[in-house]
Amino acid sequence: MNAGHGGAAERRREHAGKDDRARYNAEPSGDRVMAAALKILAARPCSEADLRDRLITRRGKDPKLVEECIKRLKELGYVNDDLFARGYASYRVSLKPLGRARLARELAVKKVARDSIEEALDLVFEENTEDSLIDRAIVRRVRTHGQPADRAASKRMFDHLARLGFEYDLIVRKFRKLKAETGENDE
Repeated sequence: MNAGHGGAAERRREHAGKDDRARYNAEPSGDRVMAAALKILAARPCSEADLRDRLITRRGKDPKLVEECIKRLKELGYVNDDLFARGYASYRVSLKPLGRARLARELAVKKVARDSIEEALDLVFEENTEDSLIDRAIVRRVRTHGQPADRAASKRMFDHLARLGFEYDLIVRKFRKLKAETGENDE
């Protein structure tokens, strides 16, 4: 094997790497923060607080530069918690019937402000009532697990609906209706 052939290519790669690092270090750090933010937002939408957290804690960016970047992204319309909350809630309800409480918890985990959460949920549940959503959830559950045959099966279904975020009173009302339709008297 001839040692002279591989050396030139290797030196070109090393030199190219140094040029890239020099160019990256010469780039203003505000531009690097913006590039990191856009990369995060390109992967999936997120709330303002979530973006801030990801840039500062996970990427180690300067908090002052992050604030400037987020301010600019808000001006451009790339970061908007109200739109994010509405879009997220609409998407989740279209995939799977969920109750208001579950969606509120999920949005709170995503660090959306309480008023944005309430506004988004009002709009989503104006289009899809919880009543129709719980009916969809019950139909899906009955299709996969069958009608609840005993107390234990009824409790499992009740717990399932509660985990989906439906209110206790609504679940009880639907259970009574379901039992009346099936002719059961045992509660």
